[in-house]
Amino acid sequence: MADRSEPSQTVLALQRFGLGLKPGQAAGLADVRERLLAESRSEGAAQPRVSFSGAAPIGRALYAFEDEERAAREARRVAGQQGMAQGVQVAAAPPMPGQPQGQMAAPAQPVPQFPQAIYREEVVARVQNALEAETGFAERLVQFWSNHFCVSVAKGNFVRAMAGAFEREAIRPNIFGRFEDLLIAVESHPAMLNFLDNQLSIGPDSRAGKRRGRGLNENLAREIMELHTLGVSGGYTQADVTSLARIITGWTVVGRDARLGFPGSFAFNPGLHDPGGQKLLGKVYRQEGKEMGMAALADLARHPSTANFIARKLARHFVADDPAQALVAELARVFRETGGDLAALSRALVTSELAWGAPATKLRTPQEFLVAAFRALGRKPDFGQIAGPLGVMGQPLWQPSGPDGYPDTNAAWSTPEGIKTRIDVAAQLGRQAAGSVADPRALVEEVLGPLASPQTRQAVARAESKQQAIALLLMSPEFQRR
Repeated sequence: MADRSEPSQTVLALQRFGLGLKPGQAAGLADVRERLLAESRSEGAAQPRVSFSGAAPIGRALYAFEDEERAAREARRVAGQQGMAQGVQVAAAPPMPGQPQGQMAAPAQPVPQFPQAIYREEVVARVQNALEAETGFAERLVQFWSNHFCVSVAKGNFVRAMAGAFEREAIRPNIFGRFEDLLIAVESHPAMLNFLDNQLSIGPDSRAGKRRGRGLNENLAREIMELHTLGVSGGYTQADVTSLARIITGWTVVGRDARLGFPGSFAFNPGLHDPGGQKLLGKVYRQEGKEMGMAALADLARHPSTANFIARKLARHFVADDPAQALVAELARVFRETGGDLAALSRALVTSELAWGAPATKLRTPQEFLVAAFRALGRKPDFGQIAGPLGVMGQPLWQPSGPDGYPDTNAAWSTPEGIKTRIDVAAQLGRQAAGSVADPRALVEEVLGPLASPQTRQAVARAESKQQAIALLLMSPEFQRR
């Protein structure tokens, strides 16, 4: 389909479906829709351009770190008890060479612990991939699906170290594949199994259940149905949640003993699996072992309620908090008729005039705003320049407060406090970029072009300083909304 949009609509489309313009892109905006569609046809569109270079494999290194930490804590505890028993006082450290007597040495800068070091590198790599993307449609879909199937680093060291790997291994390879494959990849990933405690779930009638007297943990099963597939009104019952929990018993994470495989990887443990058939949504599953869970997830992926739930959530994310019902119905139809082909679903979204021509009502989330600002200003941020602003704006990477992910509505991000914080971040970015931006008025044309209103152009032109002009550009309605 040829792009016949007005220039302002073309720029808006790059903000709605992508990550916003970078300097130098405004002159080459022909066939934007075709560029977006081309990403859905490219097998490598979502593959990271910036490779993660941290410790691999992460699971084994993480267990080794935890063992060392445990040993160090025990050594400190024993030393403390012995010192108290003997009345020993800890001597002050000797002065450093060249340091006057009696003057304390400056404390050394703390070295990030292993999980935090991995997390820091993963955050920078994620943002750098977004900055290097041309239109950013695939990157936006990575963000959407990563928030839909979210994990949170607040869970602990395991998820903190694995969150980036989860996105790279389970999300990225599948955003233009089948929803069924994406679902299975996500639910069997060690980060998700740990985040929602499925490694703690034991079939009551399994060998381990009878021996240990422990039972099901329904967290993962409940969120698969409520948040990942059918939706809260998708027609399931508590009995279905319990059945699914029984079906996926045995889906676990390999421990440090490596008995079932490589430490930190996924494994199916038959000793934890509840034996016998299970009835889910009116269908009885009798497959053996892991195959029972695979079959159940495949059916959930193809369920009509899943098509409706995903269609509405996708339209809400990209187009409007209350999207047109006709758009939702069309996306749900494509999902059903293609068996959950996510490339076809993405193309249906981009080619829909209801999505393409909708007014700019969505407020960019903090992550979207910061990435768009970095792209507009040509910045290559370090971890602190990413984590600091996202932390104060309330959307640090891979750290939602619950399994439902970060909110995706304007009301969540347009509070007075939220807008004030954005203004502060925009002012900070203006100070950082003032030396590298030659003329903020020219930057308006490069990153907003025909979308910029006369009021925004006038405000930037009349700013008292270059840094104020940049901040006004970043806080303009045209930059904030998509």
